[in-house]
Amino acid sequence: MTVQSIFMPEAIYRYMLDASLRETTIQAKLRAETAKLTEAHYQIAPEEGQLLAFLVEMIGARRTLDIGTFTGYSALTVALAMPDDGRVISFDVNEQWTSQARAIWSEAGVADKIDLRIGPALDSLDKLLADGGGESFDFAFIDADKENYDAYYERCLSLVRRGGLIVVDNTLWRGRVADPSDRKYKTEAIRAFNAARLEDERAALCMLPVGDGVTLLRRR
Repeated sequence: MTVQSIFMPEAIYRYMLDASLRETTIQAKLRAETAKLTEAHYQIAPEEGQLLAFLVEMIGARRTLDIGTFTGYSALTVALAMPDDGRVISFDVNEQWTSQARAIWSEAGVADKIDLRIGPALDSLDKLLADGGGESFDFAFIDADKENYDAYYERCLSLVRRGGLIVVDNTLWRGRVADPSDRKYKTEAIRAFNAARLEDERAALCMLPVGDGVTLLRRR
């Protein structure tokens, strides 16, 4: 939910991008087009996308989940990082944003790798489980409504294989989680999610100050 890593001085952030960001022309085009939207702040940072791609390549992921499509940057990035037989199932409720995603996926030549499912993600995840999809995915990225983070995580924990990765966005929530005076519902939901993960021995845990805070969980 942020277009850059916000916990870093600007000069260092710019140096980091100049020294390490490997972004394709089509990814940069999508970010530029998304920047015109009122909801542009929903876009993940390019360095966060690069982290997703790195993780996907590192574990050799071929079946992945993308919870919260928006204009398609995370699904595009993961699809580009996977081999030709890789598949992303991406979930969203917004037809307008995802129509932009479909167009860019087609232009990038990865549309056949991405299965977009419109509707409540929890319903779709439950259907995957009911259809025998448990432990059949390698990787999941959660970046949708914060109130349902715990529910998304629990479904992903059942759908992702042992040794697979679950990546959760916005877990530092612009630093609001560290402000005890902020009692807003979304802030409280992320605090509760973070607290539960600290005690959750089902997965190895690492929180990084990338983007708006990214939590990595490796299913044990």
